[in-house]
Amino acid sequence: MFQVGSIFIPVTDMERSMAWYEEHLKVKKIDEWEDGVGYALSYGLTQLALVKVGSHQETDFTIRGDRKNAYFNFLTENIEAVHEGFRKHGITVTDIEDFGGMKAFDFNDPDGNPLSIVDEVTGSPFHSDDEVRKVQGNS
Repeated sequence: MFQVGSIFIPVTDMERSMAWYEEHLKVKKIDEWEDGVGYALSYGLTQLALVKVGSHQETDFTIRGDRKNAYFNFLTENIEAVHEGFRKHGITVTDIEDFGGMKAFDFNDPDGNPLSIVDEVTGSPFHSDDEVRKVQGNS
């Protein structure tokens, strides 16, 4: 009955952020409005929107101690290539962590918004559309 339609990311400099997201996350512009721009990701139906704000907004939460977690992540099927590409473009990234097959690393956009790239392990219930459809009862 429901699916995620769009993810909204607050940015303080729209032009800088548009250029950064288009270059590094390969998003394609769908539309613009007074305080924002909407994008399609390279696959899937969830859209991404950048929204102009006057000052930095928190886009993460604390899970324990000082460990933070982003509200969403981006999936890839070649995390090593993405990680290396980001490093070559001067984006500060964490090391790739392996959580029993699922791999992930974190980085920040130009506003300091925490973002994460994940590569799910084959066979995980989160791995593919088919596996998710089975859990949803839509297979």
